[in-house]
Amino acid sequence: MTQQLEESMKPQTDGAHWRDHLIESPSQIKQLLEYTHRIAVLGIKPDPSQPANYVPEYAERAGYEIVPVPVYYKELTEMRGKKVYRKLVDIPGDIDMVNVFRRPNDIPPHVEDIIAKKPKSVWFQLGIRNDAAAEKLARAGIDVVQDHCLLVELRRIGR
Repeated sequence: MTQQLEESMKPQTDGAHWRDHLIESPSQIKQLLEYTHRIAVLGIKPDPSQPANYVPEYAERAGYEIVPVPVYYKELTEMRGKKVYRKLVDIPGDIDMVNVFRRPNDIPPHVEDIIAKKPKSVWFQLGIRNDAAAEKLARAGIDVVQDHCLLVELRRIGR
């Protein structure tokens, strides 16, 4: 792990250098994905025709562990043979990334739960951008990717 990535993964409680946690370049994204193993998918859906289903499925086939966190579908207790969690803080163990499939205006109610779980990164899918939430997460020492498709980026790096 590079020194810069190690430093970026450490929480910065004073919010200093929070902009360093906004991940934008292809090389930063590649590096982030190389050090990610366990991904909680906030807003995962059971419908295979939805990106909130086939993107995490692709990531799982690429070797990532997926933890389902659906927002709707209260009747579901598991997805793809894995236990469903309703809040990120209820997931046992560490989470490397929270992959977010929520509309930009629906993100703020999840920010405190994300910060409480302390993932290394948060990934807002293609078309999802919430600068206020991203800043709050970055100030908590969490790397943030906005408006990028995880599937596209995984293919770009050959996963």
